[in-house]
Amino acid sequence: MDKIVIIDFGSQYTQLIARRIREMNVYSEIISPYENYLEKIKNNDVKGIILSGGPKSVYKKDSPGVTKDLFEVKKPILGVCYGLQLISYILKGRVKPAKEREYGFAEFKIRRKSVLFEGINKRVFRVWMSHGDSVSSIPEGFLKTGETPSCFYASIENKRRKIYGVQFHPEVVHTDFGKSILKNFVFKVCRAKKNWYLKDFINITREELKSKYTDKSCFLALSGGVDSSVLAFLLKPVFKNNLFPIFVNTGLLRKGEEERVRKLFKSFRNLRIVRAEKEFFKSLKGITHPERKRKIIGKLFIDIFIKETLKIMKIKKPKHKIAYLAQGTLYPDVIESRPFVGPSSTIKTHHNVGGLPSKHPYILVEPFKELFKDEVREIGRKLGLPNEIIEKHPFPGPGLAVRIIGEIDRRKVKILQEADAILEEEIKKEGLYSKLWQAFCVFLPVKSVGVMGDERTYENVIALRIVESVDAMTADWAKIRYSVLDKIARRIVGEIKGINRVVYDITSKPPATIEWE
Repeated sequence: MDKIVIIDFGSQYTQLIARRIREMNVYSEIISPYENYLEKIKNNDVKGIILSGGPKSVYKKDSPGVTKDLFEVKKPILGVCYGLQLISYILKGRVKPAKEREYGFAEFKIRRKSVLFEGINKRVFRVWMSHGDSVSSIPEGFLKTGETPSCFYASIENKRRKIYGVQFHPEVVHTDFGKSILKNFVFKVCRAKKNWYLKDFINITREELKSKYTDKSCFLALSGGVDSSVLAFLLKPVFKNNLFPIFVNTGLLRKGEEERVRKLFKSFRNLRIVRAEKEFFKSLKGITHPERKRKIIGKLFIDIFIKETLKIMKIKKPKHKIAYLAQGTLYPDVIESRPFVGPSSTIKTHHNVGGLPSKHPYILVEPFKELFKDEVREIGRKLGLPNEIIEKHPFPGPGLAVRIIGEIDRRKVKILQEADAILEEEIKKEGLYSKLWQAFCVFLPVKSVGVMGDERTYENVIALRIVESVDAMTADWAKIRYSVLDKIARRIVGEIKGINRVVYDITSKPPATIEWE
C-alpha cells in the first residue's frame, strides 16, 4: 500500500496533513524525528515525505530536526512552514527571525511555474500563515516560486531533487487551493496510488481486534456522543456478549441524554447506566478554575467507572482480574492534551486521554486515536448507524461544567440544559443542525440589568456559541440569519427564568477555542 510519511515537529496542524492525504485515498503515517525515521522512510511503500510545521526555531539547539541523510534517500520531500525552514537550514540556506510575525491570512503570489501550482487558475490567492521565522537565503540549486508581502521566500523548490517547500499551511481549510497543492505533491511528484479506504479501516480493525482482544471482558465508556457510539457498534460483533457499555450520568449532560442512550442502545445486552449526579455536584462545590473542574470530573468519572467494572468482573468471575477498556479517543483529544509526537503545546486536558491512574486493571483499546471526527462519522455511516447518532454535535467530556463559567450548581445546570434544548430545537427547525460543527450555550458569571413586564431585572447572561468547522482544529463562527438568532434569544429570555440577556460569540478558532473553558 502506497504511503506518505509525515515527520512531525510539533505542529498543531500535523494530523490535518495526514487527514488531507487520507481524503485522497492514500495512506499516511505520522512519525517522530526522535524515532528511527530513516529506516522507516527507506521502505518501498513510502512514496513521499512531508516535514510538518512546529513551534520552535530551527537554529536553536533544542529544536527538533533531521539529519542531512534524509535528503540522500532520494524520495520526494515537501516542507511545510517549519519544514521549509528546516530544508533551507540543513542544506546551507539561512533562516532568521522575521521582521514581523505572519499569523492568519496572507496574499500569496506565484512567481514561477511549479508542479505544486498546476491546475490553479489564479496567480494570487489567500494562504494561512503561522510563523515567526523566515528564510532569508535559499540553498544552492533551489528556486523561489512564490512570495507574500511579508515573506520573500514563501515557496521554493529543487525540481531535480524533488524537494519542495511552502511557508504557508496548505492543510488548513483557510488556504485557497491547499488541497490542490497537496494533491499535486502526492500524485504528480510522488506518483502515489489510491489504495486506502475507510471501509478497509473497519474490516482491518475488526480483524485485528478479533485476533488480539476477544478473550476478556471489554468495557466501553459510553457518553452517547458520536465517538463512543460509533465505537460501540464497531466493537459489538467483535466482543459480542463480553462487551459492557457503561453510561455514567454525571448530572452535567444535555437535557434528556439518559433517556436517549437507553433508547439508542437497547439492543446492547450489557448496557449499564450509573446515576452519579450527587457525587459530581458535591465534588464541584466551590470550584471555579476550568482545569480543576476537568481534573475533578475526570478523576471521579474514572473512580466510578472502575468501581462499576470491578462489580461486573466480580459477577463474571473471570480467570484474570484484567479487562479491556475501549475509548472513543480522537486525535484532537490527544494533540490538545499532550504532545503526540514532537513538542506540541498542551491546550487543555481530556479525561478520556490522561485521566486513568498509572495503575489500572485495563488494556486500552483506542481504534480512533489517529482519526478525526468527520472520519468517525463516515465510519458510522458505513456501519449503518442512524443520523441521530452520526450527525450529533461534539460534547465535552466534562459536560456542562465547562460551559458554566465559574462555580457549578444544579440551578445553573438546569438553566443551561433548557437554553441548549431551545437552541438545538430552533437550529434543527431551520435545517442548519447537520451543517454546523457545534451549537451550544454558555452560562456567563455576570448579571445584567433588564426590563421585563415593566419591572427592573438583574439576571444572568447566556452566550450562544455556533461554529462551522471541518475537523475542529480550526473553526469560524457561523453567520446565522438575524431572524433565527432573534427567535432563539426571545425564547431563551421568555421561557427560562433567571436569564434576561443573550449574546453571540463571533470569535473564530484560532485565536479562541471552540469551547469557552
